[in-house]
Amino acid sequence: MYQIDFKKPLTVHFIGIGGISMSGLAEILLQENFKVRGSDTQKSLLTEHLKECGAEIFYGQRGENIGEDTDLVVYTAAVHEDNPEYQEVLKRGIPALTRAELLGQMMKNYHHAVAIAGTHGKTTTTSMLTEILLDSDMDPTISVGGILPSIGGNIRVGGQEYFVTEACEYTNSFLSFFPTIGVILNIEADHLDFFKDIDDIRRSFRKFAERLPKDGVLIFDGSIPNPEEIISGLSCKVVVVSHGPEGDYGVGDIVYDDLGCPSFPVMKNGVLWGEAHLSVPGEHNVYNGLAAIAAAEVLGVPGEKIFSGLKNFSGTKRRFEKKGVVGGVTIVDDYAHHPREIAATLKAARHYPHKKLWCVFQPHTYSRTKALMEDFATELAAADQVVLAEIYPARETDTLGVSSSQLAEKIQKHGTLACCLPTFEEIEIFILKNCSPGDLLITMGAGDIVKVGERLLGQ
Repeated sequence: MYQIDFKKPLTVHFIGIGGISMSGLAEILLQENFKVRGSDTQKSLLTEHLKECGAEIFYGQRGENIGEDTDLVVYTAAVHEDNPEYQEVLKRGIPALTRAELLGQMMKNYHHAVAIAGTHGKTTTTSMLTEILLDSDMDPTISVGGILPSIGGNIRVGGQEYFVTEACEYTNSFLSFFPTIGVILNIEADHLDFFKDIDDIRRSFRKFAERLPKDGVLIFDGSIPNPEEIISGLSCKVVVVSHGPEGDYGVGDIVYDDLGCPSFPVMKNGVLWGEAHLSVPGEHNVYNGLAAIAAAEVLGVPGEKIFSGLKNFSGTKRRFEKKGVVGGVTIVDDYAHHPREIAATLKAARHYPHKKLWCVFQPHTYSRTKALMEDFATELAAADQVVLAEIYPARETDTLGVSSSQLAEKIQKHGTLACCLPTFEEIEIFILKNCSPGDLLITMGAGDIVKVGERLLGQ
C-alpha cells in the first residue's frame, strides 16, 4: 500500500470528491498544504465549499481530469473498475488509495484516534463527543458523516492530539483504520449486498476490535447479543456501557421533557456518578450519549465538562431535524433507513407533541428492502399513517423484484394505513390534502426524501 508522508505535500485527485466523507478528507489535506483536485457527478454545497478552500473541481468523470502532475488518487467503494478516471489511473500506474485507507493513514498522525462504529448511531455519537471535546477546549480534528452546526459542516481541522471519526463497516472500510480508542454501539444485519449474513457482520466487528493496540480501549455496548464473541480475549482494555444501572457505565431511570428530550442518572460501576441532560429526543440517544460519555472520560475530560458539552449537542442535519411548520403541521426530517433506526425515531416521536404521527418513508436500496421487508413493515406500522416513496436505488439496479407497493401491503396487514405514491409531487399533494393542524410529519430515509418536506415549507 502506498504510504503518505504528510510532511511532504502531494497533488491528490479524489474520484467522487463530493461525498460527505471524501469532501472532509480533501479539506484536511488542503489544510496540510496538499494540492487537491477532484471530480463528482454534480455540483453541491460540499463541492462549492471545497472550491472556496482552494480545491479544483471537475463535474463529470473523464480520464483527462487526472492531471499529469497527479501523485496520488483516492476513490470510494462506489467507484467501479469501468470508471473512466479509475481506468486512467490503472493505465498510468498512478498510486491509489481507498477512502478508508487514506483515513487510516491520517489517524496515525494523532496521539488519540477515536473510531466510532456500529450499525446505527455513528454520526450522532461522533457529534456528541465532538461537542464535549469542544466544550473542553481540546481542539479536536473531526470527520463526521453529517452536517454538525457547531463546526459549520462535516469536518474540523484541529491540533495533532485528538482525532474523532466514524468507522463504517460497509465493504469492511473500518478494517483499514488505526484507532487508539474504538467504540461499538450496536451490531445488526445491514449492508447485505456486501455481507453474507449477521454472522459475517459480527466477524468484521471482531476484527475491528482486534485492531486496537494493547494500550488502547474498546467501548462496547453490553446489550449486543453474545458479547463474548466480540470482546473475549482482546489485548486492549474493554469498557462496557449498559442499558441499565450495571456495567462500567450505566443509566438509571430516564425522564423526558415536553419535547421528548431525556435526562438520566449516569451510573459508574453501579454508583451514581452524575446527571445527564440531552437536547435531542429519543431513548436511543441516551445510549449514544453514554458511549460518548465513556469515550470522553477515557480521553481525560472532567465530568462537569462532559455533562455540559453533552447538553450543548442539539443535533445534526437529518437526525430528527425540525424543518419547520406549515399549516399547523410540524415537519421533521430523519436519516433512518434501517428497521431499528425507524423504531428508535418513531418511539422518540411519540414523546414529541402531536395529534397524528405521519411517516413519509423512502426505502434505501433494493437489497436492504428485500432482506428486511418484514422488519420494515413491523416498525413502520408504529406510525399512525405511512406514505411510501419509490425505493432509492443508490448504488444498485433493480434485479430483485422488490417494490414499495409490496411494503405498503405488509404495513397494512399490521392495521396501519399505508400507500405508495410514484412521485414526490403526488406525495406532497396527498399530504396537503390529508394532514391536519397539530399533526407531526416525519420525512424519513437516506435518499432524497428530505426534498418533500423542504418543498412543502418553500425551502
